[in-house]
Amino acid sequence: MAVKKDIFSRLDQIAKPEAILASNTSALDLNEIASVTSRPESVIGLHFFSPANVMKLLEIVRGEKTADPVIKTCMAFAKRIKKVATLVGVCPGFVGNRILFMRQHQANLVALEGAAVEKVDQVLFDFGFPMGAFQMADLAGLDLGWDKEKSNSETVKDRLCEQDRRGQKTGAGFYDYDEKRRPTPSSLVADLIKDHAEKSGVTRREFSDEEILDRCVLPMINEGAKILDEGIAMRASDIDVVYVYGYGWPIYRGGPMHYANSIGLGKVVEKLRHYQDKTGDDFWTPSPYLVNLAENGKKF
Repeated sequence: MAVKKDIFSRLDQIAKPEAILASNTSALDLNEIASVTSRPESVIGLHFFSPANVMKLLEIVRGEKTADPVIKTCMAFAKRIKKVATLVGVCPGFVGNRILFMRQHQANLVALEGAAVEKVDQVLFDFGFPMGAFQMADLAGLDLGWDKEKSNSETVKDRLCEQDRRGQKTGAGFYDYDEKRRPTPSSLVADLIKDHAEKSGVTRREFSDEEILDRCVLPMINEGAKILDEGIAMRASDIDVVYVYGYGWPIYRGGPMHYANSIGLGKVVEKLRHYQDKTGDDFWTPSPYLVNLAENGKKF
C-alpha cells in the first residue's frame, strides 16, 4: 500500500487533468489509494489476470468516488483490447480473489487433516479446473504476501518458503518440478504437512473425493452469496463470468453461482449446515441471503 500511495500521489502531480489513474491491484483497498490523489473520481481498478496476455477477464473495480464516465471509458478500453470486463466493488480481494481465498483456506485445511496435496488437486482437476489449488499456488509463487523477516513457521506455506520452496520459480513448492516445470508429488512436503498437523494438534483421517470437492467448492458459493448481498457484484452472472474467464472454472458447469443453481440452493444450504455441525466452525454458516433464496424456492 505504501508503494501504491507513493506512486499514485506522484502520478497525480504529473498526469494531465483528464487522465485516468488505474491500478492493477488484486486485493488492496482502491479507496485508500484514491485518497492520496486530488482526483479520486478518476481512480479505478483494472485488475488483469495472470498470465495477462492469455486470460480474458478484466475486473473493473469501482471506487466510492469513481465517476461514471471513467467506468464507461474503461469498459470500452477492455473491449478494444479484447478482454471480458466485469464491474465490481471494493472489498478485500474484490470478487475473484475474495472467493478464491475461501477455497484455498479449505484446501489447506483438508491437506492438514489428512488428504494428500495431489489428491486434492486431482479432485479439482476432475471437476474441470485446469489445475488444482496447490498447483495454482505454486504457479503464482508461495512467497506472494510472505515476509521473510516476520516468518515464524506458523503455516505450512511459511515452512515451505523458509526452505526456499517458493513454487515453480524455485523448482519446488508443494510439488517438485523438473526443468520443464512438470510437477511430481513430494514426500518431503507430505512429511512436513504431517509434522505440522501433529504440532498443531490436528487429527488426520481419510477423505472421500466428494468431501474434498464439497470443502473446496461450497465456500466459494457461500462467499459469492455474501458478495451479492453486499452489492460488491451486481448480479450472480458477473461472478460466474469472473470465474470462467479469470480462474479456469469449467465453462460447462457455468460458474459457481450457476453450479449452485444446478444442484439446488436448498442442497447447498443443507451441505453447509452439515459441515458447520461436523466441524463446529462458524466458517460454514450459510449466508442469510442464500438461506432466504433457498427457503423461497428461488435461484441466483
